[in-house]
Amino acid sequence: MLNNLFKNNKGFTGLEAAIVLVAFVVVAAVFSYVMLGAGFYTTQKSQEVVHTGVAQASSSVELSGDIIAAGSADGKELENVTMFLQLTSGGSPVDINKTLIVFTARDHAPTDLLNGSYDPMSTENYNVTARFNDNDDYLLDKLEKFEVRVPLAAYDLEPNEEFQLEIKPPQGATYTIHRQVPPSISPRMILN
Repeated sequence: MLNNLFKNNKGFTGLEAAIVLVAFVVVAAVFSYVMLGAGFYTTQKSQEVVHTGVAQASSSVELSGDIIAAGSADGKELENVTMFLQLTSGGSPVDINKTLIVFTARDHAPTDLLNGSYDPMSTENYNVTARFNDNDDYLLDKLEKFEVRVPLAAYDLEPNEEFQLEIKPPQGATYTIHRQVPPSISPRMILN
């Protein structure tokens, strides 16, 4: 009888099954924890990419009003253009000191123009001639406008000549302006 007691393996089969079941549960729990962690990490990175993409793709500055041009006294060429810049609706603040304006014309290679207050040593720059804001910084915020004058005398723009200004803020999309010099150049003109 004693031999029969030790030869019966029915109790060990249930214990082995329980051990295997616990091992499967532990492995499944670890695997699901790793997979959930990777999924949360991927979701967070995707969200950051979407927010960055929206910030980069949306234009952050726009024109407020017309572009005013000044012609030379002899009426042969365009001296400068003045424009008012403001934020787009919902746009984030733009540092005008870090904003680049690129001038392009038919017979002229693209020229980078910096803010004169930011780079006073440069001969090729634009100037912020007025700031309509509540502070003394060069950060274009909501409900603020900056008057920007771009000198064009060095480019000898003649009547009917087309030119382009690209406003490139440090973050956000480029705002492109296409204009044509009028057939008759006056001391003050509005360019449409």
